[in-house]
Amino acid sequence: MEKLNLHKQKLYALIVAAVGVISCILPWWKISYGGGGFGGGIGVSINGLHELGWLSFLGFIGAGVVTFVMGDKTKPYAGQEKMIAAACFGVAGAIALIQFLRQTKFVSFGIFLAIAAGVLGALWVMGMVKVPEKKV
Repeated sequence: MEKLNLHKQKLYALIVAAVGVISCILPWWKISYGGGGFGGGIGVSINGLHELGWLSFLGFIGAGVVTFVMGDKTKPYAGQEKMIAAACFGVAGAIALIQFLRQTKFVSFGIFLAIAAGVLGALWVMGMVKVPEKKV
């Protein structure tokens, strides 16, 4: 496989964006009807691709696209590229948080992962979160 010439900051931001996209596909709400114990009830799971969740999904996609389309891939985020990527992550996390606050009763794992990915991605792009360097 050909080596990707991506800066470490952009590589990790791309990974966080991929986690965010996956979190939008995972269930955000799980509603159970009747029954209980040992699978006796009927339920439905709703993923993040409903209502405002589409904006969160598009925000994570946008953050990934910015990495490949704008600027030099071998250098860290800078200037307009940095602002657009941070805004994409921030909007994605904020929309997931809004969806969480709209319905807190039946939440599932995916919505928490989307919120965490949005916040972590924005902080990562802005340079506030860094990976510790290996000491050799």
